[in-house]
Amino acid sequence: MLLYLPYLLLLAAALDPAEQAALDRISALNMKANLSFLASDAMEGRDTPSKSLDLAAEFIASRFRGAGLEPVAGDSYFQKAAYSLVSSDLTDFNLTLTNGTDTFHVTKDFDLQSLSAIDLKSIPLVRVENETPVDLSGKAVLLESPSRDKFAKFQKTLQAVQAAHPALIVMLSRGNGRRALSTRLVPVSLNKPEAAPTISIRDSAAEKFLTAGASVSVSLHAQAAVQRPVELHNVGGILRGSDPVLRDTVVLVTAHYDHIGTLPPGEGDRINNGANDDGSGTVSVVEIADALARMPQHPKRSILFMAFFGEEKGLYGSRYYAAHPLFPLKQTVAQINLEQLGRTDDEAGPQVGSATFTGFDFSDLPATFEAAGKLTGVRVYKNEKSSDAFFARSDNQSLADAGVPAHTLAVAFEFPDYHRPGDEWQKIDYDNMAKVDRMIALGLLSVANSVTVPHWNAENPKTEAYRKAAAK
Repeated sequence: MLLYLPYLLLLAAALDPAEQAALDRISALNMKANLSFLASDAMEGRDTPSKSLDLAAEFIASRFRGAGLEPVAGDSYFQKAAYSLVSSDLTDFNLTLTNGTDTFHVTKDFDLQSLSAIDLKSIPLVRVENETPVDLSGKAVLLESPSRDKFAKFQKTLQAVQAAHPALIVMLSRGNGRRALSTRLVPVSLNKPEAAPTISIRDSAAEKFLTAGASVSVSLHAQAAVQRPVELHNVGGILRGSDPVLRDTVVLVTAHYDHIGTLPPGEGDRINNGANDDGSGTVSVVEIADALARMPQHPKRSILFMAFFGEEKGLYGSRYYAAHPLFPLKQTVAQINLEQLGRTDDEAGPQVGSATFTGFDFSDLPATFEAAGKLTGVRVYKNEKSSDAFFARSDNQSLADAGVPAHTLAVAFEFPDYHRPGDEWQKIDYDNMAKVDRMIALGLLSVANSVTVPHWNAENPKTEAYRKAAAK
C-alpha cells in the first residue's frame, strides 16, 4: 500500500518554531482544571438528556469561544438536535412465553423499545444463527447481546433481521436489569418506518426458559409509548483554514461529552463521573483547539472541533452530525475521535507514552500519527487484540458509515472503573495525557496542511462498506 504523503513528510521534518510553540501550549494543568469540573459530582454523570449535560455543553462552548474558534451556527456554538424522549407505558403490560404446556410470565429485568402499541398473540419464536431468512413476518426473533469483540458482526446481523420485518425482536442481554419504564431517544428528523419492536430480557429464569431447546411462542401486550420533546446539542467550533482553496475542506476532531448519569439510590457513591470516558477526550479536544488557534498562521485546511452528545446511548450525536453535517461530507477529509486518553492503567498493563487507533489498518491515517509520535516521543501502535474489535464502539463509526476515513484514538481500551462511579478526575495521568495530545496536535497539523487526503485501505476487506459509501 502506498504511504500517505504526510507520513513521509513528517519522518523527514523537524518541528518549526510555530509548531513547537503550539505543542508547548498544551497544558496538563489546564486539562486538570477543566476535567475536575466536567467530571465533578456536581455534573451528576452528564446523562443524555439532563440539565448537567446542558451545563457541560455551555462550559465547552465557553472554552471554544475563549480560544477564538468561529461558532458553527450563526453566533452559536451549538448544533441543535430535536429529539423525542420515549418512555414505555407499562400499564396492562403482559409478556408471556409458552413452551408446550409450560408458561412463563416476564415481570422483571426487561426493557421495551417501541413507539406503537403492541398486541401479539402466540407468535413463534425463531433463533437466527448464521443466515437471516428473507421474510420473518409474523415471527419473533431471538438474539443474544454480543461480547465486545463480536459487536460489529452483531450489528450486521441485527440490520439483516430488521430488514426481514419480524413482528418482534427478543434480545437476551447481559448485565443487571430491573423492571422500569424504558426510555430512549428518537430523532424528530428521522423519516422512515419504525424498526421492529425490541424487548431486552435480563432475567436468568426467562433466559433458561427461552434457551431450553423446545419450541417457544410469545405473546406481548403493551400500550403505545409516551413521547416528550427534548433539545440536545453537539458543541462545535471552527478553526478556519488559511489556504484559499483548502480552507473549504475540513478535518473533524471529536469526543463525546456525555456519560451514563447516576446509579439508582443506594449505599455509597452513586455518580458515574466519566472522567476518562470521555471527559479526557473532551478536555483534550478543547486544549488542542486552543493551542492550534493561537498559531500565527492557521493550518491550510479548516479544523472543526466537535463535542458530541449521546454516545453512550448509541452514538446519537455523531449519527445526527453525519445526517446533518456542518461541512459537506465530501469535503470532510478525516475524523479523529478521542476516547479514554487519561488513564494509563489498562487491564492489559500500563500504557505510558503510547496511544493506539481503532481500525489501525483500515486507512492510511494512523500512519501520520505514528510519524508524529516519533517526533514527540509517543509510541503509536496497533493493539492486535482490540483495534478492530473496538472500531464500531465509538463515534468514529458514524462518519465511517458515511465514507469519511474515521478512527478513534485511545490510550487504554479497558481500564478499572469503566462505567462505574470510580472513574474520577483524580485518577487521570495528566502529564501523560498532555504528551499524547501534543502528538495528536502534530498529526492534525500534518493532515490539515497536506494537499493529499487520507484514504481507506482497499486491501483490507473490512473497509469495503466504507469505501462504497465514500464512492457515492
